[in-house]
Amino acid sequence: MRVLAIDDSRTIRDMVRLTLEREGIETQLAEDGIQGLEVLDTLDAPPDAILTDVNMPRLDGFGFINKVRERADYAGIPILVLTTESARELKLRARAAGATGWIVKPFDPARLVGALRTVTGLG
Repeated sequence: MRVLAIDDSRTIRDMVRLTLEREGIETQLAEDGIQGLEVLDTLDAPPDAILTDVNMPRLDGFGFINKVRERADYAGIPILVLTTESARELKLRARAAGATGWIVKPFDPARLVGALRTVTGLG
């Protein structure tokens, strides 16, 4: 499985990478939505899933999701929002933008990996 994880917090990016790589999941990282789009353009194949924060500089998670969903080749990639936010209206906004699911930080490593396996169908 290959995952792109986007978060402006270096600590969270490191925690996500350690969690996923321990499970054999290849992980690409980006620090905001703009860099996330740049990373997508450099990959030889689309990731199996994307994790994105909501609150980030330059391009936030909602804008990033919108941009990804505009691209036909990325339309089916599951996008999980990984954020400290838990407000219902933000969840609805993310869902409307095209997010697949929502995970609140701090995250439980086993639940994060389980959610990725569920949305990708990759055991």
